[in-house]
Amino acid sequence: MSLLDRVLAAPTVGCALPHLGFVRYRQAHAGAGAIPLVLLHGIGSGSGSWIELLDNDQLGHVLAWDAPGYADSTPLTAPEPKAADYGRILWAWLDQLKVESVHLVGHSLGCIMAAAAAGLRPDRVKALTLLAPAQGYGSASLAVQQQKRDERLQAMASLGLQKMAQQRALRLLSPSANTQQLALAIDMMSRLNEGGYTQATSMLSHADIRMDLDSFRHSSHSPIAVACGDQDIITPPEGCRKLAELVAAPYVELLGAGHLCALEAPMPIADLLIQTQKAIHG
Repeated sequence: MSLLDRVLAAPTVGCALPHLGFVRYRQAHAGAGAIPLVLLHGIGSGSGSWIELLDNDQLGHVLAWDAPGYADSTPLTAPEPKAADYGRILWAWLDQLKVESVHLVGHSLGCIMAAAAAGLRPDRVKALTLLAPAQGYGSASLAVQQQKRDERLQAMASLGLQKMAQQRALRLLSPSANTQQLALAIDMMSRLNEGGYTQATSMLSHADIRMDLDSFRHSSHSPIAVACGDQDIITPPEGCRKLAELVAAPYVELLGAGHLCALEAPMPIADLLIQTQKAIHG
């Protein structure tokens, strides 16, 4: 069965949030392990991007959401949401699932959401793992923030989601990626919702992950780790390594992996997560 077929065949679950809408998510190995992994995807994908980790029974209980505005998860009410808005929905969702403590794992834009959520509730985050972290443009000038936002939105408007996916998906993978990985990357991007992608793009343009990580570090002693593919041209290794140094976190280089590192380097990532899980479980 191909990667795409595995994603399409894997069941998803819906969770209604009182007065806040609905969250679509995937779950694996419920009840295994006291502290679940909570996986937050990037701007151009969805919960299916975690299929290799969801299928790994050594990781214990795993939850992977479709962020607000993705799949049929309810969009946020603010037209230009902040990272904390996604964080509040995350905690509302986990409250409904009666999940208290978590190991948050973000990929790309999902790292910004994870850091914001950790800053909001540091007492509930036992570990924070950032994979190919986007850092946001909040520290740049307003002109740069607007430019970065407009570039993405203009590409979507001029090309449409299908053509945008065909053009951009290849950049998310390393030169050695296989056809199955490329097919899944294109499929996920082509299924984006324009409204949800627009909100996420706005959030990316004015977010600053460093501020939320600083808040989390001053409120918690929980470990942070950063990893990035050495073939990543979206969030290049140099920037990810500098972020790790800034927050005094270990940095893991994922050999041969591009930006969609959970597809191209699932075993090294699983090893990193398992090591962290063992540490936080004592």
